[in-house]
Amino acid sequence: MTTKIEELKYVKNIMREIATYVLKTSEIVSEEQIKRALELLVNAYRNNKTVLVMGAGRSGLVGRAFGMRLMHLGFRTYVLGDTIVPPIRKEDLVIAISGSGRTKLIITAAEAAKSVGAKILAITSFPDSPLALLSDVVVIIPGRTKISAEEDYFARQILGIHEPLAPLGTLFEDTTMIFLDSLIVELMSILGVSEKDMSNRHANIEL
Repeated sequence: MTTKIEELKYVKNIMREIATYVLKTSEIVSEEQIKRALELLVNAYRNNKTVLVMGAGRSGLVGRAFGMRLMHLGFRTYVLGDTIVPPIRKEDLVIAISGSGRTKLIITAAEAAKSVGAKILAITSFPDSPLALLSDVVVIIPGRTKISAEEDYFARQILGIHEPLAPLGTLFEDTTMIFLDSLIVELMSILGVSEKDMSNRHANIEL
């Protein structure tokens, strides 16, 4: 049975709300934090260091998209969880994405990377979170206004604890996605990489 939708009540308004939120975030995100993040990325590129991107759930999907674009730029990029991830060594770069900054898997992986001398770039909403405190550079992307009673992402999934669109969860991932895409454009300029260069690195065998 097909349900006929007579009138859209929410979709376009929600799109406007998300776009407005991202625009407001662009005005308040720290330029100093952005510069420091770019310095880590440029250093990794110029010294041919491994860049490992990681995140859980939707943050992980955002991280995968960013990792793909870094590869298109010419970075040696991997995503945590893939079977081809090489060992992380001193001065490699780990990019950890977590709205709460408390996801256990991400913290454990970041601690392991830190122990071998890798640099940690955290993207989170909470500057006092465990992830932020162990990182070399932190970029604060607003999104969550409070921490769920169960802090760990995977525990929330197992328990069936899901958060609404705004303001707790989705806005962080949406804003982070656009922020990271904007970093790619900035890196193109800094590194002198053209869209044609990136196209030449795009997959030519796809499902």
